[in-house]
Amino acid sequence: MYAFIEGKVMEASPAHAVLENHGIGYFLNISLQTYSSIKDAAECRLYTHLVVREDALLLFGFFDQEERRLFRELITVSGIGANTARLLLSSLSTAELTDAIVGNHIHLLQSVKGIGSKTAQRIVVDLKDKLSRVDTGKEIMDFTYNTNKDAALSGLTMLGFNKKLADKTLDKILNDPRLNLGKPGAMSVEELIRQALKLL
Repeated sequence: MYAFIEGKVMEASPAHAVLENHGIGYFLNISLQTYSSIKDAAECRLYTHLVVREDALLLFGFFDQEERRLFRELITVSGIGANTARLLLSSLSTAELTDAIVGNHIHLLQSVKGIGSKTAQRIVVDLKDKLSRVDTGKEIMDFTYNTNKDAALSGLTMLGFNKKLADKTLDKILNDPRLNLGKPGAMSVEELIRQALKLL
């Protein structure tokens, strides 16, 4: 229905973005890696995929076409819905996820919440031959401790996790000097969420 939407970034969070185009605000569900690319942008283009359900029409947005392609491949796998595909793309970069599938790294896929052994194996069997390796890059910027934690907590909540449990998990990560390099502001919002996704 839509190939892409380009416009002003009215809202951007780790789970969704709102783009304004000719007076219309489009709500797009996004992954953490797309958020990393648009969080400081005044305007952007997001490549889209429309998910049609009985009770809703959900628009997903992706910063690049490769992420969208991988998302579309993932949702063809039995047992992988749009939200699970987004969670996979939030936990691992496009390149990491592609390498995990092509390289048959079942344990890495299983590290993502909701992905069990059988599902991970099914992803590899269904997609291994379809995917080629890609290189992706992303810019990560640091913020203050409170801003990082609050933004990460908001993102995790929007992804469907219990707020209290997510809050405790973030505190655990921020108090771990091995992860946080001993500095309160050392971890970006994206890295905080990625680490939390491994523990939740």
